[in-house]
Amino acid sequence: MLGPLKRRCLDRSVLVSLEALVPREHFYRQLEAKLDLGFVRELAHSRYEAIGRPSIDPVVFFKLQLIMFFEGIRSERRLIEAARLNLAHRWYLGYHLDEPLPEHSRLSRIRDRLGVEIFHRFFERIVELCQAAGLIWGKEVIFDATQVRANASLDSLVPRFYVRAKQHVEELFVTGSAEAAPAEPEPPGPNLADAGALEAPRLEPESEPTPLPWRSTAEEQAQLAAANQATWKLLEQHRLDPERQAAHGYQRQSALLVSRTDPEAALMRLKGGGPMAVGYRDHYAVDGGKARIILEALVTPADVMENTPMLDLLWRVRFRWQLRPKRAIGDTTYGTLDNIGRSKTPASAPTCHCRTGMRARPTSAPPASPTMRSRTCTTARRASHCVATEPTIWRKWTCTGPTRRPVMPARSRLPARPATRAAR
Repeated sequence: MLGPLKRRCLDRSVLVSLEALVPREHFYRQLEAKLDLGFVRELAHSRYEAIGRPSIDPVVFFKLQLIMFFEGIRSERRLIEAARLNLAHRWYLGYHLDEPLPEHSRLSRIRDRLGVEIFHRFFERIVELCQAAGLIWGKEVIFDATQVRANASLDSLVPRFYVRAKQHVEELFVTGSAEAAPAEPEPPGPNLADAGALEAPRLEPESEPTPLPWRSTAEEQAQLAAANQATWKLLEQHRLDPERQAAHGYQRQSALLVSRTDPEAALMRLKGGGPMAVGYRDHYAVDGGKARIILEALVTPADVMENTPMLDLLWRVRFRWQLRPKRAIGDTTYGTLDNIGRSKTPASAPTCHCRTGMRARPTSAPPASPTMRSRTCTTARRASHCVATEPTIWRKWTCTGPTRRPVMPARSRLPARPATRAAR
């Protein structure tokens, strides 16, 4: 039987609860139950004044940022449109059906007000919660990077010397106008010769702060001062220099061209044979456990290669989260001499794994694969004399030192082939 025509009647008021429309097993219900963002107000409290127009709740702002991350949205305008139409988003934000959402322009102003520091503290607080919940394994750290296109076109690229010359000319004109401007007359001060004049304030000479009382000899104080001078400046040693020199005589395009729209972005070629673009590179250090928690993130211009900040991220993960990873995993781009050599410290002793199947490990036993045993058993016996000095390099399994390709022992080290059955 053919049913009747469905008539559209959408303008009538309906008494419905948003709590009943979102399923119990929905993702955002689980996120709300597991992740308490009450600490956000304490983080953002110092960025707001005591009086003025009330702002958007910082908890709502960071929830919108999480929705943008989980839904893969890059535009704040699209974010507000999606949250306005999605019932689960409204439920997670705490906005009813008839309650208007914040304007997208206010999100940009809030981001500028909070700054990078608040976002970094928010990220670290989330990692602390994951570590407290036992989601971080800590035995392996996976390194990877991805390209991010900037909101700038290739037409915005201009020679860098042109931008520097323009800034220099502007500074000259500003300095010249300031010198040419007549000095404003100072207001007349009180006449100190009069009997009723106020006494001039006395300026005390600057002096060093008074040291706290401490029972120690001059020799102990000298030893403590020497120890403080010899303190390991971790941040100073493991920091990317923006004015770094190119290696092996390579000329970076970012040293010649700069974008007027986004000066911090750099020219890059998209992976997969794509065209040239202006953008950044996101570097990640991910825990090797089942949860795959991101332990550290770093955003650099696109001309910073993937393997450059690997050691910085590794040391940051070790000291910030008190982890002792045994393996540092990355693709073949990370297998440089500096990364492999400096990462093998006695405290951590990580080994660099590659996606191609090669692995550096201090072992002298051949692999137990039955298909490769006949091809490697002779090599294992003849190469056993070098196990005491360096690890043996096995084809398809291991690679030590600065090399990233499997290296077999030289033919001169192997004995002569046995005679054939016919010659015997």
